Amino acid sequence: MPQRFTAPIILPCDPTCSVIRDGVVDVDEGRIVHCGPAVDAPASEAPVTNLPGILLPGLVNAHAHSPMTLLRGMGGDLPLLRWLNEIIWPAEARLRPEDVRAGMLLGSVEMLRNGVTTSVEMYFRPEEVASAVLDTGARAVLGGPAIDLPGVDWRAMITATDRWIDTDGLRFGPAERIELSYAPHSAYMLPPEALRLIGESAAARGALVQIHVAEAADEDVRQRAEFGSVPRLLDEVGLLDGRVLAAHAVHLSDEDIALFAARGVGVAHCPGSNAKLASGFARLTELRSASVAVGLGTDGPASNDDLDLWEEIQLSALLARLSTKDAMAVRAADALLLATRGGADAAGRDDLGALEPGRWADFVHIDTDDPAFAAGLDVPDEQLLANLVWAAGSRRVRDVWVAGEQVVGDGEPLRVERAKVQSAAREVAARLRGSVG
Repeated sequence: MPQRFTAPIILPCDPTCSVIRDGVVDVDEGRIVHCGPAVDAPASEAPVTNLPGILLPGLVNAHAHSPMTLLRGMGGDLPLLRWLNEIIWPAEARLRPEDVRAGMLLGSVEMLRNGVTTSVEMYFRPEEVASAVLDTGARAVLGGPAIDLPGVDWRAMITATDRWIDTDGLRFGPAERIELSYAPHSAYMLPPEALRLIGESAAARGALVQIHVAEAADEDVRQRAEFGSVPRLLDEVGLLDGRVLAAHAVHLSDEDIALFAARGVGVAHCPGSNAKLASGFARLTELRSASVAVGLGTDGPASNDDLDLWEEIQLSALLARLSTKDAMAVRAADALLLATRGGADAAGRDDLGALEPGRWADFVHIDTDDPAFAAGLDVPDEQLLANLVWAAGSRRVRDVWVAGEQVVGDGEPLRVERAKVQSAAREVAARLRGSVG
């Protein structure tokens, strides 16, 4: 059914991050058919939802392991490789399928309440992840990680993804809420043969490949010694010939960045996780200057420790300014675009991340009855965006729609009961804590 939404401020997140005042968004069959000033809106008899405040696209979390809400806070003061080997992987080995679902339900609720409508998920038991996302009404690009560990058959993991895509299609669910992808964990956790086979399978199906790249300086010493860098290894085995989203991408050379730009590789920048694990500063300004598509990711809620992409918006700008000693390196508008249009571009999704005709009607209502907006909404555009990015953030998210369906109202999920979701996750987390001491 056609719908019309109005708001004093609409941020379509077009490439210039323009501000529409007294705006209208028209929706039909879950997609946007018009976005612009009310004076230019076409005649419509659709029911109207009048929203105070700001309307903007749903945020895109370009890299997450959201079921790890169950492991939040465990090993929180360890560096990456010790954290994985001593804490996380032993705990994850004890996860049951229903545990993954409980963790993803909690993660999905947390993200929706923060205005994140789409997340790119890499986690085990992806069928449970998909089921949870469909229950909350969110949207996800997901893949079960292929990894080479004792007792784990990476070939079977690739075959399972092949069969799932061949059976259900690349996208499925109401309003195509689920997209399937290939998720090789990393070059240091898989042999080159596995990376080559994944590249071939993904290219044959037009599927995205999401993979950790150069997150920590000491993770891929052998690969760099043999191939020069992980991006060069991925290119040599053909993995960069298709759609690729490189998570973290902290330790890249100029040549690596140029290679990503030439191959159209997207990057999921995870400043909060990178800082917490002391992984380093990703070269955000250089990536953007090279026209590499960059989005923002929270990484897992056990290495961040939340799923609040508004914090990543702030951190992306703060750390870029600090590392370059340039207060203008990343502006408020730039950072907002990283979390919306940028995340969609990085994942190769031109149907998300902006309020434009043809894109899915995934959008967020920001309540401006708050000290952050005490100066009003009629301030200059630059000041309005600064107040949204630097002073407001996720606490002002009030309502969320996915494909034109409201899934959060007055800050609470509408499809699931938050108290029950939190209780179920609490029980699993307690059992996992006991299992690893």
